Amino acid sequence: MEKDSKDFPLFFLGDRLEFPPVENANDDGLLAVGGDLSPERLLLAYKSGIFPWFNQDTLIMWWSPDPRMVLFPKKIRISKSMRKVLRSNQFIITQNTCFEKVLDNCAKAERKGQEGTWITPKMKSAYVNLFDSGFAKSYEVWENDALVGGLYGVDLGHVFCGESMFSKVPNASKYAFIKMVQELQDKKYELVDCQVHTDHLESLGAEEIPREKFLKILQAKP
Repeated sequence: MEKDSKDFPLFFLGDRLEFPPVENANDDGLLAVGGDLSPERLLLAYKSGIFPWFNQDTLIMWWSPDPRMVLFPKKIRISKSMRKVLRSNQFIITQNTCFEKVLDNCAKAERKGQEGTWITPKMKSAYVNLFDSGFAKSYEVWENDALVGGLYGVDLGHVFCGESMFSKVPNASKYAFIKMVQELQDKKYELVDCQVHTDHLESLGAEEIPREKFLKILQAKP
């Protein structure tokens, strides 16, 4: 008889570059605490189906929820109103031109039911290091030369792991997301990792799949 995930003790990470099997995560998806946010550990985490998410005054917390929210690029759902926006000249999109500004804006964005931000100075520094290493990526949306939206995440070559997005004007973050997904579809990416369910992501075509299926796709060679 298999053990339920709640029967496994919480794993505390030390200096060794390792994670426990994701099947050890509890019912909420929490797998381990501690460790560091070095580029090497972050890359190992993402390649293993794990991501960090924690508040300013807590230990680093590592998660691998089951089911997993993902978007298969071919299943992107674009509303009639967004198709109109995409055809217009309202926005311009760029990549990797102001990564830190995107992080700062994502950190400041107000989110329903959430106080504060998980994009702490420690997290920002970690993802800037990952960006400098060539693995993190940002998409920026401009309107009249002003940065009005964008998103960032980790690019694994066949899977894009989305982290956060922001919007200062209506539809800006949707524009960034759709443009990114269209590019990934052209490049034959398998999926976009959206981590956990939100109604917003579901409205764009994202869906929940078993963690086991997600890992098989994630760990297949590009």
